[in-house]
Amino acid sequence: MSAVPVLTIDGPSGSGKGTLARRVAQQLGWQLLDSGALYRLLALAGARQGLAPLDESGHAALAGRMNIRFSSDSAGEENIFLENEEVSREIRTETAGEGASRVAAMPSVRSALTERQRQFAQWPGLVADGRDMGTVIFPAARLKIFLTASAEERARRRYKQLKDKGFDVSLAALSQELAERDRRDANRAVSPLKPADDAELLDSTGMSIEQVEQAVLTLAKTRQLFR
Repeated sequence: MSAVPVLTIDGPSGSGKGTLARRVAQQLGWQLLDSGALYRLLALAGARQGLAPLDESGHAALAGRMNIRFSSDSAGEENIFLENEEVSREIRTETAGEGASRVAAMPSVRSALTERQRQFAQWPGLVADGRDMGTVIFPAARLKIFLTASAEERARRRYKQLKDKGFDVSLAALSQELAERDRRDANRAVSPLKPADDAELLDSTGMSIEQVEQAVLTLAKTRQLFR
């Protein structure tokens, strides 16, 4: 039996990779892995259990026993559960994002979550969204996308996304936080953020989500990921 087809979408914060991954997975009828959510869930679970933010061994142990579940509502929006509690909104805050970036830099945490992520590769296929999907988790993926956009565009998108969800945020503060997260993600010792050698680079600055989605679907069809 042939391997499950995998399409990876990596990129920095605010590039739109999560929205793109959901849309492509829905179009193809494939499984979806939001790897960033796993780290956000771990940061949230750790905080709830009173773990210190830099307690690597504590977070690594917790990574293996978290009870998590992903589902979608009637509108196609992702619903995320931690210990049977719906936490989709809570893990999308900037505080959760900062916590996720910190635990993601811990080698033993990344190791604990690696196999768990690979188990998402199930038929008819998987769209995996993250920062090291094409370089570490699924290095044999048949199509790897590295999605980016200008720093200004990414900050604006993130600002609009959070405002639309009712969060009180500052564009200036968001720009600073994204710059710091970019620096930390690109310079961490384990699985730094970078394109895979065989990734397709896609700069979405000035493109609509529909245009980006079509570009990825065209690449996927060209690579014969689907008919």
